[in-house]
Amino acid sequence: MTTAQSVILHVPELAAAEAFYNALGVGDRIQLRESNEPTTGFRGYTLSLVVAQPNIVDAFVDAALAAGATELKPVKKSLWGYGGVVQAPDGSIWKIATSSKKNNGPATRTIDSLVLLLGAEEVKASKQYYLDHGLEVSKSFGRKYVEFTSAPGNVTLALYGRRALAKDAGLSPEGTGSHRLTIAGVSEPFTDLDGFAWETAAA
Repeated sequence: MTTAQSVILHVPELAAAEAFYNALGVGDRIQLRESNEPTTGFRGYTLSLVVAQPNIVDAFVDAALAAGATELKPVKKSLWGYGGVVQAPDGSIWKIATSSKKNNGPATRTIDSLVLLLGAEEVKASKQYYLDHGLEVSKSFGRKYVEFTSAPGNVTLALYGRRALAKDAGLSPEGTGSHRLTIAGVSEPFTDLDGFAWETAAA
């Protein structure tokens, strides 16, 4: 089974990005690659940290803001749970959220899952593209949202409509240039319908 083993973020300043992600507490969850590829506006993806309870959301958001992130959506309760959205200094978008609305213990800074949401122009077509490349669907809600099966400890890959994803992040959907993102986890490199590149995972 093909899965997204890891995410590589392309950042303008490697040392600064390493410091930020270590301060956030996700330095062991992502890889970084120095790059100044041209990019403007929304890059077409978000990364989500799914955690167990609201005080863990607060801990991650506070750490991100203290390390230099910009608040895009303040943390708040909603029908689905509790969460907020920040933008890292390198420009990547992070959503920190929980489906729980109350705390049942201390803020441990534990991550339950890391989800990479790709904004697809046509979710149905992108879903079929990934099925053809060996991924397996674990959840699907018509043409709106698709989540693929992931192995323990790997990134969870999901598809969402580009405009809906940008709205969820608090941004305009317009954007051009590089995604500044590479996904690792395949034997043969490919680029999907929306321009997201996959490469062979490091041994």
